[in-house]
Amino acid sequence: MRIRFAEEKDLNSIVNLCKAHAQYEKSYFNEENKKELLSKYIPDPDSYINCLVAESGTEIIGYATFFKQFSTWDAAYYMYVDCLFLKENARGNGIGKQIMEAIRTASKEEGCTIIQWQTPDFNTKAIKFYSKLGAERKNKERFFWKA
Repeated sequence: MRIRFAEEKDLNSIVNLCKAHAQYEKSYFNEENKKELLSKYIPDPDSYINCLVAESGTEIIGYATFFKQFSTWDAAYYMYVDCLFLKENARGNGIGKQIMEAIRTASKEEGCTIIQWQTPDFNTKAIKFYSKLGAERKNKERFFWKA
């Protein structure tokens, strides 16, 4: 098993993992043109989106996307993890921790001292995992407003 940055050849697997991730979080996922849309950002070296994959043999068993954002309150940049998802049979084997450590390394390289993310309140396994990492929890509501 290895953690690496995503390549063009991984896009179909990433789309399938995105679909499974959305289902896991009880959300809707529109697959239409998703591979083409994602290919504009992953693995474009000029994109600000980073994508890691967990690969076991020839199978992609997980992914994470993250990018740099700015905090006005802290007057500093931080890394935001948008997605982290592993297939069911890949959980509990330390792979999630390896991905988070890779994100931590990339964050330090980008001059970020804080990493932020969110998970649904019903995802108790993820909450336990993140707490075990030593992450602090903040309760906030997330809003969606169409432009």
